[in-house]
Amino acid sequence: MKKILVLSFIISSFQLLSAQEAPTRKDTLQGGLRPERTCFDVLHYDLNIKINLEEKSIVGYNNISFKVVNTTSKIQLDLFANMQVDSIVFNAEKLNYKREFNAVFIDFPSPLTLKSEQSLKFYYSGKPIIAKNAPWDGGFTYSKDRNGKPWVAVSCEGIGASLWYPVKDSQSDEPDFGVTIKVAIPNGLMNVSNGRFIGSVPLEENGIKNGYTRWDWEVKNPINTYSITVNIGDYVHLHENYKGLDLDYYVLRDNEAAARMHFEEVKPMMDCFQSKFGKYPFADDGYKLVETPYLGMEHQSAVAYGNKYINGYLGSDRSGTGIGLLFDYITIHESGHEWFGNSITSKDSADMWIHEGFTTYTESVYIECQYGYDKAQQYINGCKLNIENLSPIIGTYGVNKEGSTDMYEKGAILLNTLRHILNNDDKWWKILLKYSETFRHKIIDTETVVSFFNTETGMNLTPVFNQYLKYAAIPKLELRKNKSKLEFRWKTEEAKFNMPVDIKIKGKKYRLYPTNSWKKTKYSVNKIQDVEVLTNDFYINVD
Repeated sequence: MKKILVLSFIISSFQLLSAQEAPTRKDTLQGGLRPERTCFDVLHYDLNIKINLEEKSIVGYNNISFKVVNTTSKIQLDLFANMQVDSIVFNAEKLNYKREFNAVFIDFPSPLTLKSEQSLKFYYSGKPIIAKNAPWDGGFTYSKDRNGKPWVAVSCEGIGASLWYPVKDSQSDEPDFGVTIKVAIPNGLMNVSNGRFIGSVPLEENGIKNGYTRWDWEVKNPINTYSITVNIGDYVHLHENYKGLDLDYYVLRDNEAAARMHFEEVKPMMDCFQSKFGKYPFADDGYKLVETPYLGMEHQSAVAYGNKYINGYLGSDRSGTGIGLLFDYITIHESGHEWFGNSITSKDSADMWIHEGFTTYTESVYIECQYGYDKAQQYINGCKLNIENLSPIIGTYGVNKEGSTDMYEKGAILLNTLRHILNNDDKWWKILLKYSETFRHKIIDTETVVSFFNTETGMNLTPVFNQYLKYAAIPKLELRKNKSKLEFRWKTEEAKFNMPVDIKIKGKKYRLYPTNSWKKTKYSVNKIQDVEVLTNDFYINVD
C-alpha cells in the first residue's frame, strides 16, 4: 500500500542522500562536527531582519553570542550559498571569512581565550529558497489569504535553518539562553515568531515612517535552530490561561470562530501530555498554535497549524480504523513534539527517530487518555499500514542524513512493544515520565535512550532496540510442533536476540522467552494453528 506522507516532516528526496550515494564534502560540512564547530557553544541568537514581500528577500543580521570551549582562531557558521554575506563584525572590525558550499569559516585576528564569552554580528541579505511543496521541502511559502492579503511562513527541518539566516546549523548545539527574533514587515500585517511577544515598533528612515513595522519576540529556553520561525499574515490573536499555562492562537481573521471552537482540544491534550510526560517544557515561553499556509511543523512554542480545522490528517484517518478521525492529527502530533524533539533533541539527524517515534506514540497516548486502552491499541496497530520495513530507522551519522520514514510509526510501535515486554503499566508510565523529565531541554543520542531504558526496566533491551532501529526487517517468531509440544525461536539479523512474547493457547495466555535457538515448551498443541501470537502487543512477524 502506498505510504501516507506524515509530519513533522518528511523531507523530499532531493534533500536526502539515497542509500547508494556516498557522502560528499557538502554533506559532511552540514552534518559533521569538526573542530571549527565544537570549539564554541552558542549562548544566544539576536536575529534582526527586514522581509520585503514583493521581492521575497531578507536583509539584516544575526548577533551571535557564544562561549569558547576550545581555544581557536576559526569557527564555522552556516548560510546557504545563494544568500549573500554582507559582513561579519567582531569588536567593531570586519572579519575575514571563506565560504565553502553553505559553510562560512570565520577567521579571528588572534586566538579566542578559553572559556571567554564572545559575540559577533553577521550581516547578510538575499532571497531564500521558496518551498515547492512545504513542509516536505524546505523554504519560504508565499501565499494569500481569502481576502488577498499576504500570508507567508517558513519551514526548514532537515534542509537546515541556514537557508534563511546565519546560524550554527547543527542539532548538537542550541542557544543556551534562547533567541530574540525581530522581524520587520509591511504595515497592516503581523509577524508571529517563537516565544513571547515583547512589542512592535514602526520603522523610520531619515525621520519618516517607511511603511514597515518590526515585531519583536523573545525565547528564553534553548531552541532547535530549525524551530525558529516567522509567520506573516492578517492574524487575529486569541488568548486564554488554562491551569496556569498561557494558550495563544494566531489565526487568519476569517477563521476566528472556527478556531475558538476547534482549539478546545488543546485543553484535554495538555491535561493528558502533562500527566504522562511532565509539565509543558516551555511554560515561560507560552504555548502557541499559528495558522500557516502549509500543513504543519513543530516550531517550538509557535506550532505551525494548517489542518483546516478538521479532524484527522486533512480529514483522512492514517490508521484506517476510524479512530484517527476523533482528533486533529496536526494539533496533537506537532504539539507532542514540544516534549519529544523540541525539549528532548537528537544530537544528529540520523537519530531523528528520537523525535518522531516518541511523538507518533503521543498520538495513541492521547487516544488512551480520552477513549481508553483498547481504542489506543487499535489505532497504533492500524498505523502499521504505513510501515515499509525497507531500510533502517537510524540514518548515517555526520552527514545530515535521516533514516527511513518508518521512524514515525515503527518507532511508535517499538515503544508499544517495549510497554508489553515490561508487562507492567504502572512502571511503564513512570519510566516514560522519568525519561521526559530526565532529558528535559537536553540533546541526546540513541545510545543514551537505550541505556536509560535498560536501567529503568532492569532488562537488557539493547538487542531489541538494535533489531528495530538498525535493520529493516522486524523479528520473526518461528513456531513448530514437535510431536505434541510447541517449539519456538527468533529469526533476526541481530545476534543473540532475546525478547519475551505472549501467546494464547485455547484462550489462555502464556509468556515465551525465545532466543535464536529452538526451545521446547511444556505446552501441548493439537495443531500449530491453535497458537495465537499477540501481535498487537508485539510488533513481529510469525512463521
